Amino acid sequence: MSSFGPLEGIKVVDFSRQLAGPYCAMMLGDMGADVIKIEEPVQGDESRTYLPMWGDESSYFISANRNKRSLTLNLKSKEGLSIARKLAEDADILIENFRTGTMKKFGLDFETLSKINPRLVYMTISGFGRTGPLKDKPGYDLLVQAYGGIMGLTGNEGDEPVRVGASVADIACGMFAYSSVLTALYNREKTGKGQLVESTLLEGQVAWLTYHATAYFATGELPKRMGSGHFSIVPYQAFESSNGWIVVGTPNNRLFGRLCQAVGQPELAEDPRFESNETRVAHREALVGILNKAFKQKTTDEWVEIIESYSIPCSPINTVDRIVTDPQVLARNNIVTLMHSTLGEIKVTGNPLKLADTPGTMRLAPPLLGEHSTEVLVELGYSRQQIVALKEKGVV
Repeated sequence: MSSFGPLEGIKVVDFSRQLAGPYCAMMLGDMGADVIKIEEPVQGDESRTYLPMWGDESSYFISANRNKRSLTLNLKSKEGLSIARKLAEDADILIENFRTGTMKKFGLDFETLSKINPRLVYMTISGFGRTGPLKDKPGYDLLVQAYGGIMGLTGNEGDEPVRVGASVADIACGMFAYSSVLTALYNREKTGKGQLVESTLLEGQVAWLTYHATAYFATGELPKRMGSGHFSIVPYQAFESSNGWIVVGTPNNRLFGRLCQAVGQPELAEDPRFESNETRVAHREALVGILNKAFKQKTTDEWVEIIESYSIPCSPINTVDRIVTDPQVLARNNIVTLMHSTLGEIKVTGNPLKLADTPGTMRLAPPLLGEHSTEVLVELGYSRQQIVALKEKGVV
């Protein structure tokens, strides 16, 4: 078993900020890669200012930047660009999410760097892609959830469209970036050559449309916003209990019959309106109304116990405080404790990848701004005197 993980020995130079790129880089770091996070001197990654704060550090920044070393670098200086190029010379992966054309202006674009390092896998992350009519359009999670169709599906019909509570455009982009980088690394093992790889917020959201998009192609009908409901399965949604909420899913007649028994109304399974999923979809409003009345008679925990006794898929709708202390979540190391330089022990979400022989490791807490600048520069061959001079000039 590797002490650091399956990507031990892989060097990542991470120029990305905020969430999508940092999330990808964090996953690479979790799996053993040496991730060097490049940040602007003084300000650093913009997300370091996002609320709420945890002591003097941003909890947002902390959430996506473990297992990285922070090097501050002024890319507007000749010396800073020289250091950046030196880092790229033997890097395996470079990640960036600047505006289109910015890295070319710096001389850090793929075409330039691949000449000095043909094995470089160069991941560029953007909102809409580096080509096409929207290549210069800025991309933010809210913007792309709206543009990519996800907000058009989220919320209740007749109400305003709703942003998904988590940053799904950013996280999806980061996850696709991670898998794309690993695919490119595997290809490099066969060919010896790196390549340019893209991941975009928009394309991740379009990919997530899956059956909604194909249903539209098949029927020409636009899917409606259905709250917690499912347009092709009934019942498959949230119901209000006497003290909270529960979700129940019965995608076939066998499970629906069990649910009817669980709620004390076995006759519903014989009702012609509800005898098949097709008829249940057609009479959605009537069936949901009946079930709503039934579920309000007991608490969420009571219903979970009853429904699970019938082997029916169900779950309470957990709040964050419940899920981060949930026995199943904790049993699989999905919440981990790290020792931070100034905050002491902190808790963060773990890595969802579960490799039996080469699991990820949590080696480094999210870094302070520039915490590893001297360390990284020494590794690049800079003397202590040179490093002092670079700091005095504001290069690092």
